[in-house]
Amino acid sequence: MKLSFGMIFSIILIIVFISFAFYAIQKFLWIQDAVKVGQFVDGLKSDVNKMWNAQKGSDEFEYFLPKKIESVCFVDYSSSKKGVNQELYDKLKQFYYEYENLIFYPGGSAEGANAFNIEHINLEKITENENPFCIENTKGKIKMTIKKGYDDDLVMIE
Repeated sequence: MKLSFGMIFSIILIIVFISFAFYAIQKFLWIQDAVKVGQFVDGLKSDVNKMWNAQKGSDEFEYFLPKKIESVCFVDYSSSKKGVNQELYDKLKQFYYEYENLIFYPGGSAEGANAFNIEHINLEKITENENPFCIENTKGKIKMTIKKGYDDDLVMIE
């Protein structure tokens, strides 16, 4: 079986190009997940700010996240753990640095952006019965109700 140098070189080039194509596709999928996380955080902050600026209101919102994020958790580390998700309290604490109140579970599933600070939310009331208060990611969708009463200074998330 004799193969010319040109044929062997062509086969090597084809293997290199196919490997590069798989690598590039993998990177684009990673970027897509990172963009979904960024859009979720920006959308949530925007919706919370709109409700905070309103006198009162209540709306249900649907957000999209990568499927590898199992849940979005609101955690108050100035309060003790309680409720159904209290076993997550210590696991999520490794992503808490000083001001974060929203943490993605499991850690590392949000493409390096594991925790954020959402302003104008009533974290004490949100985590009153469950700390951390987690909302499950169902098939890449998160549904939550953002509301504010007439006498409330901060926004509630349910």
